[in-house]
Amino acid sequence: MIAVEDYLDSMAWAESIGGLSGLIARSEANLDVMKAMVAKYPWINFLAQEADTISNTSACFTVDTTPENVKKMTALLEKEGVAYDIGAYRDAPAGLRIWCGATVEASDLEALVPWLEYAYTKVTTE
Repeated sequence: MIAVEDYLDSMAWAESIGGLSGLIARSEANLDVMKAMVAKYPWINFLAQEADTISNTSACFTVDTTPENVKKMTALLEKEGVAYDIGAYRDAPAGLRIWCGATVEASDLEALVPWLEYAYTKVTTE
């Protein structure tokens, strides 16, 4: 019954933000934050090569550094309590994977971006 209650709470929340269209709008706004980041920094790019294949929920990125440095970045962000489990999947190219779905606030992603820049700068200039 607890699982059913959680489901009902989730559905009520989704309805309170505008239902399906509200969920999609939040994901698109989150993706816009990530697009702005990619436009600003030359060292990070979307993994997807074609704009229409970029996910607005699980955004994946390549980082212009070594795979070892990407691991150092994710470890630093975790140590600082900023982000957990954002490394690319094991079989994917070295990079980052950031959840941008409707359950994330755009302001949280905006707060993450300077941390990503900090981590990149720190590991590539050591």
